Amino acid sequence: MWIDQKEETRDLIDTYMHLTKKVLPQLARGDEHNWPVSEDHCFQRIVLDTICGGVWYDHLSRPAYKHLTNDQAQRAVHLCKSILAGQADLHELNQQSLAWRGKTKKPK
Repeated sequence: MWIDQKEETRDLIDTYMHLTKKVLPQLARGDEHNWPVSEDHCFQRIVLDTICGGVWYDHLSRPAYKHLTNDQAQRAVHLCKSILAGQADLHELNQQSLAWRGKTKKPK
């Protein structure tokens, strides 16, 4: 079955939203992961900053999810899945996101 790119992009964005609003925050609140964030907007910040290579709102209009290209949506879903699989270092991604924003955390 052929799916046009607009529909595919919408499906990817729906997946990205589900992963960042439900799946990742729920896992972050469990005991298995020692992730630096647990709120949905933090996961969205990290993923969007990473795929944009800087502060996302310097690259995308608000709300970001409505303005993602197909390529950006694909990369966002891939990154979410890499975080879930333990292949992407969420601590490192968070630190980079904070650095782009001039908000580096002080060591404890």
